[in-house]
Amino acid sequence: MLDGPRGLSRSVEDYLKAIYSLSECGHAASTSDVAEALDVQPASVSGMIKRLAESGYVEHLRYRGVRLSASGTREALRIIRRHRVLETYLARRLGYSWDVVHEEAERLEHAASDELIDRMAAALEDPSHDPHGSPIPTRSGDVEVTDHLTLAELPAGTRACIRWVADDDPERLRYMEAHGLLPGVFVEVESRAPFDGPITLRLGEGEADPQTIGHELAAGIRVAVQEG
Repeated sequence: MLDGPRGLSRSVEDYLKAIYSLSECGHAASTSDVAEALDVQPASVSGMIKRLAESGYVEHLRYRGVRLSASGTREALRIIRRHRVLETYLARRLGYSWDVVHEEAERLEHAASDELIDRMAAALEDPSHDPHGSPIPTRSGDVEVTDHLTLAELPAGTRACIRWVADDDPERLRYMEAHGLLPGVFVEVESRAPFDGPITLRLGEGEADPQTIGHELAAGIRVAVQEG
């Protein structure tokens, strides 16, 4: 198994990154959640979690799951920084479209050194967000808090700005781009059907024709609500 630039295996880096993402809102990550996120068997997760705990990267929370320790969080943020800087460099400097940079960055992040990532970031004038709107951790490990609501949670009549979108499905990203659902775009929810039904919204200043999207798509779009 290949080792990353700090001697961690690719598998360990993937686990740390997955646990960070699952517990970003303050909740512990369950074994089943980690298994689903990484598409592995729960038994494999249990074994890896034990090794991560022995190495001081995670802490067990009785009956709740695991969360990263301080050292585990530092490593996870370092990995996430590598991934998001790579995505941004691929998009801005090499002309990759936003629907393919995630997979490319997944392959490259385990081999790229911190020095290479820092040089890429400097060449890009230290970007704060990746092509999907996700915040890029700083070299020192600081990262913007992303506790925004999803578009699926907004009541009718709410106006908001898209902040970031889920980046793990290329087809979904192509659909969102074709329909203008991009970070920085303002949207207003016109109506929403009950029981997780479709949501009708307008983009921009409301001059465009309304469009309807499904609840699942809306749940992968994080927004900042506009007051007033």
